Amino acid sequence: MTDLQTQPPSSQYYVLTFPAPHVLLVTINRENHRNALNHQAHWDAEAIFRWFDNETSLRVAIVTGKGSKAFCAGQDLIEQSNNVASKDGGIGAKRSERLLSHPPGGFMGLSRRRGKKPVIAAVNGYALGGGFEICLNCDIIVASPTATFGLPEAQVGLYAAAGGLSRLTRISGLQIASEIAMTNRKLTATEAQQYLLVNKISKSPETLIDEAVEMAIKISNLSPDSIIVTRHGIREAWETGNVEQATIRTQQEYTEKLFGGENFAIGVNAFANKTRPKWVPSKL
Repeated sequence: MTDLQTQPPSSQYYVLTFPAPHVLLVTINRENHRNALNHQAHWDAEAIFRWFDNETSLRVAIVTGKGSKAFCAGQDLIEQSNNVASKDGGIGAKRSERLLSHPPGGFMGLSRRRGKKPVIAAVNGYALGGGFEICLNCDIIVASPTATFGLPEAQVGLYAAAGGLSRLTRISGLQIASEIAMTNRKLTATEAQQYLLVNKISKSPETLIDEAVEMAIKISNLSPDSIIVTRHGIREAWETGNVEQATIRTQQEYTEKLFGGENFAIGVNAFANKTRPKWVPSKL
């Protein structure tokens, strides 16, 4: 059990549990809506993941959906259609602002999140639209054999506006991204893995969370400082066109802080003495 230093934000749309020390599991709690998210759910999740980044006892998070059918089916289109039809829905720019008013972190506070700590997606079913965009910005993806991925926005007059198009293109390339986004193609877990969109397919749907937790434990056993800096370096390389510039940015931001930190000394001394390091909460 993780001893929290601060209390998490509360939300009816998410269930927060702690399946292993230093590990947060966030479960989308809208099973009757295929875990599609309404307006408030995005902002609640933004608050949860900001809290996660600042909670020193936590090192890695997992996000999944309740039930066995859907990870997240995207935006709640029932609410969205009501917004379009309502008198205060506006037209043009005002309507766009109303429909696409995600928090800074994007869809569910994750699709455009930078953050400090890694997030694993445990995809238990349909990951469609914004649900797929969440996955595309997670650090690691573990998928159930029954998982399905897709960007069906164009069939309802939308487009993947929460950062998914650029990230999908970066990961899988122009042609694959074009086919997925412009033909409404759905990917199986195996196909998604072939296109470098999934790290691991679980042995069965029932073992998905356990296997995601195993992955999270591997991360949480390492220096929390090193994980934060390593993640930053990987993301700078992913998001910056010039790889050398990405390296320099990470060095400038973190190198002195890392080497001057307590966990660096703990790791080096443990290696020299052939003992297991006992990491302290990161101060980065």
